[in-house]
Amino acid sequence: MKQLSLIKNKYKSCTLTGHRILPKNFDEAALTNQLEELIKDGVDTFYNGMAMGFDLVAASALISLKERYPQIRLIACVPFYGQESRFPKKWQDFYTNTISRFDETVVLAEHYFDGCYFKRNDYMIDCADLLFAYCVRAQGGTAYTVRSFIRKKGEENVLFFESNPFL
Repeated sequence: MKQLSLIKNKYKSCTLTGHRILPKNFDEAALTNQLEELIKDGVDTFYNGMAMGFDLVAASALISLKERYPQIRLIACVPFYGQESRFPKKWQDFYTNTISRFDETVVLAEHYFDGCYFKRNDYMIDCADLLFAYCVRAQGGTAYTVRSFIRKKGEENVLFFESNPFL
């Protein structure tokens, strides 16, 4: 992972991406600390895909950080109306409580369609200067997002939370 002190004021907007299944020992406090460092270094807008797992955990951390840093903007990027209806009940409730506290919600399609998650990820890539990724394996949707971001914006604009599976 890059030293966060080396990126001060270089980035204004950040897309978050990560796996839906998190390990039992996932360190939410470390995630909150790293997101706070990004804010202190000048990131003021965060794009979040609102998926189960990393996205919603990061969203919760950002909501708590917004109490101390009210200048940050939180933008939920939803692939289709009713995305949360496909989640287990506990995640549906978490989603509903979380998204209601975001500054803006962008819904990219009326209904689910094959490829809608890729469309959402591409939208978030286009919007942000920096990608903050929890990606521990080099396949799946999160890996797709990391590769796409690197192709469009360069490897130097990606920060990994914990590890980089592409090394």
